[in-house]
Amino acid sequence: MSEPIKRRERDAVLQSLQAGLVPKLGLHLIQVGRKQEVAALLSDLERIEHGGAAFRIVVGRFGAGKSFFVNLVRTLALQRRLVVAQADFTMERRIQATQGQARALWSELMRNLATKGKPDGGALRNLCEGWISQIHHEVTQAGGTPEDVKKRIFADLRSLQDHVGGFEFAEVLSRYYEGHVTHNDELQSAALRWLRGEFSTKTEAREALGVRRIIDDENFYDGLKLMSAFCRLTGHAGLLVGLDEMVVLSHRLPNSRARQSNYEAILTILNDCLQGSVSGLGFLLAGTDECVEDKRRGLFSYEALRTRLSENRFADENVVDFSGPVVRLANLTPEDLFVLLRNIRHVHAGGDPKKYLVPDDALVAVLQKANEALGAEFYKTPRDVVRSFVGLLSVLDQNPNKTWQDFVGGNFLQKPAGPASVEEEVARSVVPEDEPDGDLTTLKL
Repeated sequence: MSEPIKRRERDAVLQSLQAGLVPKLGLHLIQVGRKQEVAALLSDLERIEHGGAAFRIVVGRFGAGKSFFVNLVRTLALQRRLVVAQADFTMERRIQATQGQARALWSELMRNLATKGKPDGGALRNLCEGWISQIHHEVTQAGGTPEDVKKRIFADLRSLQDHVGGFEFAEVLSRYYEGHVTHNDELQSAALRWLRGEFSTKTEAREALGVRRIIDDENFYDGLKLMSAFCRLTGHAGLLVGLDEMVVLSHRLPNSRARQSNYEAILTILNDCLQGSVSGLGFLLAGTDECVEDKRRGLFSYEALRTRLSENRFADENVVDFSGPVVRLANLTPEDLFVLLRNIRHVHAGGDPKKYLVPDDALVAVLQKANEALGAEFYKTPRDVVRSFVGLLSVLDQNPNKTWQDFVGGNFLQKPAGPASVEEEVARSVVPEDEPDGDLTTLKL
């Protein structure tokens, strides 16, 4: 007998799918296929747990399930007691910049920091308080004073001083503890602001906390290495950083020098992870084929990255190799898509087969209509038919006098007029010419 599905998970899955979004809850309820890809990423998580590092770029066309896959890995990482920081690239949030965009990306990652106990994000305060409270308890139980607690904080964080900004990090945490003991909410808030990268000037940080360094565009990556080391001190297995919408770097940045600067930063991270220069830290990036393979604007336009990201020459359609940094998401098979629709039907019924609104014949009819309307494109980007199917279930639920045959007709599947994501918008548009040497504009049909 099937176990009932929690109402919160059910609603989160259905509402997200109908809006064309990836649900953060209940991913395991609808996951299909991708067994080899998931196994490869699980090995990465295990490597991070054991003090190693990992770097992966998940590649697939828009609507192929990259964001879903990244969120699935995120869920698996939380279950393995990793801390997860996740954000999307935007024009205002990039790895390398000089106008505060890298600091903005850091702030977004810290706001979305998640742990197993706080999977929805906002776990930075819990992470700090949990660690400090444990130290406070141990020291005071042994007869120590608050001053002894501060000394213990610095002693335990001594290993972090090998990292850039490690001393300031320890100082900020001690100030956070000071605010905790004296019930000074303003001091605690200032410490959290520093950790979230919300101080824009060193002067402001020095006045509030007495530290002479802040997290800014210049030390974004150093900050991540520092945070991963702190996560391990708090008893977690490490830090996984998820970055989606790489298309912004490759096809939205209007300046070729800005793209190259970001690619250089990615190369530094890639080299450190592959060479074992960092510990307990993993990166999971996601983008379309064009983001990687476009030799004019993509990662392959940077020769050092192209060399490192090129696939094993022995791998082809029949021979897979997931040992390299790039993980290509294969198209879902017709069987996978049938199981996906069946899982969605099961979620809609709350886990009770007696409440199914449509039989298996309806699922077959939906897939046939999608195949007729989209052909091979359907298997590459199943997002549109999933949205239509969830909409069908919703209508049948509210109109019990109707049958599925009333709706699965010629106009069952209608693609939205506008793009569903930045990736689709870029794929549909003409890439603007921005180089002064007059490179040809690329037209996507």
